[in-house]
Amino acid sequence: MSPAEPFVVMAKPVGALCNLDCSYCYYLPKAQLFPAGERFRVRPEVLEAYIASAIAASPGPVVHFAWHGGEPTLAGLGFFRRVVELQARHLRPGWRCMNNLQTNGTLLDDAWCAFLAEHRFAVGISIDGPARLHDVCRRDRRGRPTHDRVLCGLRRLREAGIEPDVLCTLNATNAAHPLEVYRFFLDQRVRWLQFLPVVEARPDGRVSERSVDPEVMGAFLCRVFDEWVRYDVERIGVQNFLEPLLVVSGRPATLCVMAETCGRVPALEHDGSLYACDHFVDPAHRLGDITTDGLGSLLDGPQQTAFATAKRDGLPPWCRTCPVRFLCHGGCPKDRFMVAPSGEHSLNYLCAGYRSFYGHALPLLVRMAELVRAGSSPAVIMGELEVTERAERRAWQATGRNDPCPCGSGAKYKHCCLPTRRH
Repeated sequence: MSPAEPFVVMAKPVGALCNLDCSYCYYLPKAQLFPAGERFRVRPEVLEAYIASAIAASPGPVVHFAWHGGEPTLAGLGFFRRVVELQARHLRPGWRCMNNLQTNGTLLDDAWCAFLAEHRFAVGISIDGPARLHDVCRRDRRGRPTHDRVLCGLRRLREAGIEPDVLCTLNATNAAHPLEVYRFFLDQRVRWLQFLPVVEARPDGRVSERSVDPEVMGAFLCRVFDEWVRYDVERIGVQNFLEPLLVVSGRPATLCVMAETCGRVPALEHDGSLYACDHFVDPAHRLGDITTDGLGSLLDGPQQTAFATAKRDGLPPWCRTCPVRFLCHGGCPKDRFMVAPSGEHSLNYLCAGYRSFYGHALPLLVRMAELVRAGSSPAVIMGELEVTERAERRAWQATGRNDPCPCGSGAKYKHCCLPTRRH
């Protein structure tokens, strides 16, 4: 990968430190990579080296900085004020920085929100749906529920003029309730939403009890997609639907999980260590130290290049013949630990869900892409679906008991769909 290509570094200003103890969090165990007594704070020279090298390696004119954790707000407002100062110092003329803060929202107060608004931070906030579903997994260090505090943070952000994106994990608890989860976010007037599946692989090849079942994930996305495409295309952006629409429209995916290769989203720990990916923070995937090696050279180095192409080159033959391969490219490598029906290794755990959802949504995504190419809004599809539904209802209502069933089975209506009252 050339350093002139776009990239986003997942910077961890406090490492894996967090005020919450979410049961499915994959990053909290990363604290074990460091010695006992580690403070998990970025040294001033590491912060400046990172900001300077990120700007130097960026193709510009917008340089993206993503602040993750753990919980990045634990670094304090003073840290982020210093971030803004250093960015201004190292920026090239005519360039600007775009900062994104991913937070659990529980520590946001008026001072935080005023700062984030003043410096135009994009904010992502994690919510797993209504309280009865969210609080199953997302509790604090004392085991207390967090839903009310998260919504308080959401409210404060909005009062400061910030409309955050929402990240909702799909886990074994909430994935069984697609419309309840989705309509909760509609009720909260969320404008941008991403569903992120929880997959926790165990050494024995199984997954944890918190992991989402692939077929349940697929059914969740299908049900929410049907609701969204019929009623809400203009009301809420759902990344899981808009990203495949981008690909169907002939443009490259912006999500690494859907891209053919990896490598553009490395992770930076608080000590200056750069890792191949946020999900591969381990000694085997440590690329180097940005204070001595420089971000650009690490991004373009042979280790990261090999990591990037391994996703494509390691795709099992089973995937290469899949009709929706172009939409997932085998998914995230961290989830490739299953055996395909044909006996091949490295199949993605979520494969069945991806195949189900993409196969279900593809015809309507193709139609939406056609609308865009014709100069229309993709939201036009909502009206088209309404017209189709009305015609179908009329067909069912006009069918006699002994007529051929409108479903196309060839059987008489009375022996087919009439007993199910599909009319």
